[in-house]
Amino acid sequence: MKKRIAVLTGAGVSAESGLGTYRDNGGLWDSYDPMEVASIEGWYRDRRKVLDFYNMQRRKLSEVRPNEAHRLIAELEKDYIVDVITQNVDNLHERAGSTHVVHLHGEATKVRPENSFNEQDGYSEKNVFDIGYGEVHLGDKAPNGSQLRPHIVFFGEAVPKMEQAIELVSRADIVLIVGTSLQVYPAAGLYRYAGEGVPIWIIDPAEVQIHDPRVHHIRKVATEGMKEFIKAL
Repeated sequence: MKKRIAVLTGAGVSAESGLGTYRDNGGLWDSYDPMEVASIEGWYRDRRKVLDFYNMQRRKLSEVRPNEAHRLIAELEKDYIVDVITQNVDNLHERAGSTHVVHLHGEATKVRPENSFNEQDGYSEKNVFDIGYGEVHLGDKAPNGSQLRPHIVFFGEAVPKMEQAIELVSRADIVLIVGTSLQVYPAAGLYRYAGEGVPIWIIDPAEVQIHDPRVHHIRKVATEGMKEFIKAL
């Protein structure tokens, strides 16, 4: 029977494709205030600014391609059951061939009515639809008459897929963390749900402040780190 790998990924896995990280020096939040363009308060304050920001993100996403790290993660499916749990809102894992991807923070290529995907409807995705790299503007309405918004988990909103992610990590035989500084909660605490004795591999060139005897740290960028991880397997 195939072993299970839970792969937790962050912005660092897409950086080598040309998508900027958020919190590093020169990252996206150096140029944009996340409270203006990526928070629920910002959405209600200025929907146009938020829509324009994600229109720009989609345009950028249309110009980039998966890198070798994405492809190597997808290729793990030949020998393992692989669950990718990503903080990224891009679609590069899917484009590289990964077949089971959980997007904790939403998906940039999808939109929904602003009055859906909430506690009242049980976070149902029945009204979520894919627009690819298209644009959404103020006044663009869903069939129910509500303004369309990005299918993104804004700052200040619940992360409804956390329970699913916790379950996948708790069932894993190996946990692999790629390209995340482990600073964004609740996602940063997911590795703690790994079972007793389960090895935890971290691929990140920076120092990672985790003091856990199960951790193996590969201090390389995602593409080079994935090659080393696969050799170690």
